Amino acid sequence: MYKTVIGLEIHAQLSTKTKAFCSCRADVFELEPNTVICPVCTGQPGALPVLNEKVVEYAVKAALALNCKINLRSTFDRKNYFYPDLPKGYQITQYFTPIAENGFLGFKFDGDEKRVRIRRIHIEEDAGKMIHQDADSISGASGSLVNLNRCGVPLIEIVTEPDISSPKEARLFMELLRDTLRALDICSGDMEKGALRCDANISIVDEERGLSSNRVEVKNINSFKFVEKALEFERERIIKALETGSDVNRETRTWNFAKRETISMRSKEEENDYRYFPEPDLPPLQLSDEYVERIKERLPELPQQRIERLIREYGIPEYDATVLGSNARLSSFFEEVAKSTDKPKEASNWIMTELLREINRRGIPLEKMPIGPEHFKILFELLEQEKISVKIAKELFPLMIETGKLPDQLVKERGMEQINDEKLIEDIVLRAMESNPKAVKQYREGKKGVMGYFVGAVMKETRGKANPAAVNEIVRRLLES
Repeated sequence: MYKTVIGLEIHAQLSTKTKAFCSCRADVFELEPNTVICPVCTGQPGALPVLNEKVVEYAVKAALALNCKINLRSTFDRKNYFYPDLPKGYQITQYFTPIAENGFLGFKFDGDEKRVRIRRIHIEEDAGKMIHQDADSISGASGSLVNLNRCGVPLIEIVTEPDISSPKEARLFMELLRDTLRALDICSGDMEKGALRCDANISIVDEERGLSSNRVEVKNINSFKFVEKALEFERERIIKALETGSDVNRETRTWNFAKRETISMRSKEEENDYRYFPEPDLPPLQLSDEYVERIKERLPELPQQRIERLIREYGIPEYDATVLGSNARLSSFFEEVAKSTDKPKEASNWIMTELLREINRRGIPLEKMPIGPEHFKILFELLEQEKISVKIAKELFPLMIETGKLPDQLVKERGMEQINDEKLIEDIVLRAMESNPKAVKQYREGKKGVMGYFVGAVMKETRGKANPAAVNEIVRRLLES
């Protein structure tokens, strides 16, 4: 029996207007390389850092949302290492006394309550970015370039305890953390843009023999899906090694998207390799209880709180509440539709399927969708009155979004009202029976599946507008008479 042990180190880029220790703008993702830099963030001699107050506020927000103990007095330190994208030769971080520690994030996993402890949250600045180029087709030259725009962008690093016991659990934790940071409005959570980056540590325990493997770190995972895939690959790789009586190296690996496997980067650094020492250019950060309390009072409803409230107030299943509650705008829209229609489950179904499909297909955010609760109210009424079928309703939905028109107006304009005329349906079925007596004979000999042929004939002739329930009832009655 093998037990999986996973701990995560997550870097969240804070959505401040300026960098952590200088006045350069912090939203640097799509800017031209090396255009948002200054003597402070590039480490020029004599340049001194000044702490951005918003960075502190955002770090405290995250710490409160993750149930951490706030250290009213914290300190800054230098993490020393050489790399071309780190011009100072060190990173300003919080090593000895972080701003927060000893928290947790709770969620449900496979129906059970799960709690992942947060060891610490600390503030630090980001490094730059290396861009590696393959050999040029003309000159044959290859090399690496450095973009220092990201130097000094503010981060919080969230370090968990090794409480995660499966790759799927790691992905769900990351998704909930992303949703929490977004709800706080302190981080965009866009992994593909580097705003949220995850390093995962994994080891395997052979419980029968009481042996534990070496711990492996997997870095540079840039999507929630790949967090799960990379850890699944490592789990299998480590178990195979243990089964042969060997062990894996204690090293840092990276996820190779093209090969769908992890590959070795380097041996794992020890903490003493970084030669941490107090940052001499920044005084200790001193907070007050009143400051922390003011921030706490302004915290918004968090995703897990919202999920529990949606289940309690609207009686929708946990899965629905989790999908809707992950996003504040989506949740608010659902509540408006549920109250307008007095049909929370139907509202949940249509929003999770048709609305989210259109949002993803069109790449249009919810706030720019030209439909509101009134569209859903009328749509549900048309369905309840059997003026349209579910099939027609699903055809109407993209038209509502394209035009912004109400569904009853579209039904009238396009002649989409459901056909409930039983005599008309009977005539179509009888003609189909006359033209295919072989299918009638097969049905009456016990091949009930051929009934679909006659239902299809009616739907084809009415262009899908016939009442499906009425069609099925009439087809069955005529075939069995």
